[in-house]
Amino acid sequence: MEILLMYGKGSRQYRQMTAVLSFAAVVVFANLHALQPLLPELSRLYQLTPLQASWSYGIGTLTLGLSLLFYSAVSDAIGRRLLLGLSLLGMTISTVLLTQVESFSALLWGRALQGFFLGGLPAIAVAYLGEELEKPALLSAVGIYISASSLGGISGRVLAGFSAEIGHWQWVFWLWSLLAILLLAAFWRFLPASQHFVAKQFSAAQALKDNWFHLRQPVLLLTFLLGGLNFFIYLNQYTYIAFVLAEPPYALSSGWIGLLFLTYLTGTLGSAISGKVARRMSMPQGMALGVLIMMAGTVCTLLPGLVFIVLGFFISAFGFFLTHSLATGWVNQHATRAKASASALYLVFYYLGASTGGLYLHLFWQWQGWTGVVLGSLLGYGLALWLCARLRGFPLPVMAAEPPISPAAAATRATDRR
Repeated sequence: MEILLMYGKGSRQYRQMTAVLSFAAVVVFANLHALQPLLPELSRLYQLTPLQASWSYGIGTLTLGLSLLFYSAVSDAIGRRLLLGLSLLGMTISTVLLTQVESFSALLWGRALQGFFLGGLPAIAVAYLGEELEKPALLSAVGIYISASSLGGISGRVLAGFSAEIGHWQWVFWLWSLLAILLLAAFWRFLPASQHFVAKQFSAAQALKDNWFHLRQPVLLLTFLLGGLNFFIYLNQYTYIAFVLAEPPYALSSGWIGLLFLTYLTGTLGSAISGKVARRMSMPQGMALGVLIMMAGTVCTLLPGLVFIVLGFFISAFGFFLTHSLATGWVNQHATRAKASASALYLVFYYLGASTGGLYLHLFWQWQGWTGVVLGSLLGYGLALWLCARLRGFPLPVMAAEPPISPAAAATRATDRR
C-alpha cells in the first residue's frame, strides 16, 4: 500500500497551493467588498437613502455568512477541491451577471447569489491546506492566504472607487469577471488534487447538534457575540463615513473615498502583534484593549479635518483586528469538540454583524449625522467591553496548553482536528 506523504514548504505542490488559493482570496474578497465605497454613487443613481443603498453591500456579507455552515458541512462529505471549484464557478457566473443588472432590485438578487458562492473559499481553503501540508508549510501558507484576503478587500474597494470615477460603477465587475475566469483556469490546472481527504457521511442532524452544543456554551456564545458586535460597528462605520466624505465640505469622488480603505493596512499589524499581547495579558484583557483602541479611533474622527478622520480609521483598524485575532484563537481554545464548526459559527456571527450593523447605526445617522454614528458606535463598543469582562471569568481548558494567538494559528489547529 502506497503511503502518501504531506507536502513540505519547498515542494512544487506547496507553491501551487499557495499561489492559487492566494489568487482566489484576492478575487473573492475584492468581489465581496467592492460595493462599499460606491454606496453614495448608488444612492444618487437609484434615489436611495443611505440605509437602502447599504443593502447592496450588506446582503452579500449576509448570504456569505449563512453559506459557511453549508460549505463546512458538505465539504466533509464530497471533498474540498470539488466543492471549492464549484463555488468559484458560481462566483464567476454571478459576477458576470452583475455587469448586466439595470435595476437596484436586480443588483440585490445578484449580490445575494454572489455572496453565497463567495462563502466557499473561506469555509474550505484552510481545511484543504491542513489536510495536504506539513505543519511548517501550513503555517506559512495560511499566513500568505490571510494576507491575500486582506489585499483583496482593499484592492476591491480602491479599484471600485476609481472605476466609478472614470466610467460606471459596474466596470469593476468586468475586471473581476476577467480575473475570476483566469482564476478558474489556474484552479483546474494547478491546484493539486486532494490526497489525504477522507470522506465522512453527511449528517445534517449531527451538524445541527454540534452547532447547538456550541451555542449552549456561555464562553463560546459570548465570544461569538463579541466578534459579531465588533464587526457590526466597525465595518458599517465605513459605510456612513463614505456619505460624509461625499458631501461638502469634503465632496470627495468615489475614487478618493475608496482610498480610505487603505486604513485596513494597520489591521495587519494588529493581527501580527496579537501573539505578543496574549503573552503579556490574558486574552480577554487583550480583546478589551482592542475595543478601547477602536473607541479612541472613533472619537478621533470627530476632530475637525479630513486628516483626523483618516487617522481615526487607521487607529480603529488596528484595534479591530487585534480583538478579532484574539477572539478567533479564544474560540478554538474553548471548543471542546467539533472545533471546525465552532470556528465556522464564529464567522457566521461575524458576517451577520457586518450585514446588520447598518440598521442600528442608521438610527443614529438620522438623528445627528456622523456625530450620532459615533455615539451609537461608542454604545456598541461599551457592550463589547462588558462581554470582554464576562469572558475573564472563564479559565482556559486544561487541555489547551498553548493559546492560539492569531487567525492563522487558530485556523491551523482547527483543521488539524477535523
